[in-house]
Amino acid sequence: MSTALALGAVSAVLRNVLDNGLIDAAPALESSVKVSVKAPDLIKLDDPQAGPQLNLFLHRVSANPGWRNADLPSRDARGARTTNPPLALDLHYLLTAYGREDLHAEILLGYGMQLLHERSFLDRAAIRRALASMPLDPTVLPAAFRNPPNAGLAEQFETLKITLDPLGVDEMSKVWSAVQAHYRPSAAYQVSVVLIEANRPAADPLPVLTRGVAVTRSLEAPFPAIESVATPDGTGIAELGETVTLHGHHLAGTGVSVRLAHRLLTAPYEIAVASNSDPARLSFALPSAEPAGQPWPSGSWSLAVTLTPDGATSPRTTNSAALMLAPVPDAGGATLTRDTATGHVKITVGVAPRVLPEQEVTVALNSAEATVGPAENPAAQVEAEFADIPAGAAWLRLRVDGARSRLIDDTGTVPVFRADRRVTVP
Repeated sequence: MSTALALGAVSAVLRNVLDNGLIDAAPALESSVKVSVKAPDLIKLDDPQAGPQLNLFLHRVSANPGWRNADLPSRDARGARTTNPPLALDLHYLLTAYGREDLHAEILLGYGMQLLHERSFLDRAAIRRALASMPLDPTVLPAAFRNPPNAGLAEQFETLKITLDPLGVDEMSKVWSAVQAHYRPSAAYQVSVVLIEANRPAADPLPVLTRGVAVTRSLEAPFPAIESVATPDGTGIAELGETVTLHGHHLAGTGVSVRLAHRLLTAPYEIAVASNSDPARLSFALPSAEPAGQPWPSGSWSLAVTLTPDGATSPRTTNSAALMLAPVPDAGGATLTRDTATGHVKITVGVAPRVLPEQEVTVALNSAEATVGPAENPAAQVEAEFADIPAGAAWLRLRVDGARSRLIDDTGTVPVFRADRRVTVP
């Protein structure tokens, strides 16, 4: 594959091809021919000493449709790089002839088009010769992108093909208007395909040694899968210290481990369950409190189970499922004060698990809601200020990253608000 120098290398090779071939055009024009690679607006047209000139201008770069999806996806579910997909590009050039004498531009353009027609592809030997005699200057790039200085263009998998790519009047007019230069006789070409690839470390899985085919008389896939997540109150929202039950199929096995991941954690947590005998149900307990140095932030968690199914020799991992972890406010230890001048009410309330600085937190008293300001460190209590709200009993709720604290008690015959979520507004 080529490196980031490939675009410049292609232009250098094309210039070399034209420069060598146009030696034959000098007698017809009665002067030497200059071949340049620059934007048309940089060419001086008012120089009386300027001779005939052929210019190559890279006016557009497009994605190659045949290679654009090669080696994708390039990362696995954990974000680790698995492949280095090439950046596949087609280069679109404008070949323009300049001449101060009659017919010089037409003669020169005809010679240039004939040369590119006869060289419908750039062989590897020609690329090496061209870049050896006209080396690139890679110093404009960071040091990591300077090697090899020949851009690896001759070693890439695909051969570079040159094809005439005529532009209509409208497209040609747009190109010359964009470069703000006077129009000259021109022909458009496409060079395809340049493959630029990064040399990044990637995973290369070991080959499969054996393949097992199992036939089951069921519409269910013969692999462990989670279909739903249940919590003690039936809402699917858990609190620390509770037991979570997963419903699914093929959940029986040994070496059972539940992996829980949160967006604010750099690595997932593992909860070992050892073995499970029920193929349709699996239960595990959340820690009753946050272990030292191990935050369990409220909000949305992603969980999956890894186990070795009964009768299997290798472990399998289920699909991912969502689990909401609710914040638990300490309503009994909450402090509420009212500013006599403004009537505003300020509340300070403890919360478990601790709130991380990146999380959004709101506090609600009955239907009134206030936003908690950002914290610099994990906080075991939060503060919020309300506008003038009525005094008296109020139901306290917290919301952290979209996860609301529980307020309803469903254990009785009819649902009621929980008594331990009640505070008194002064």
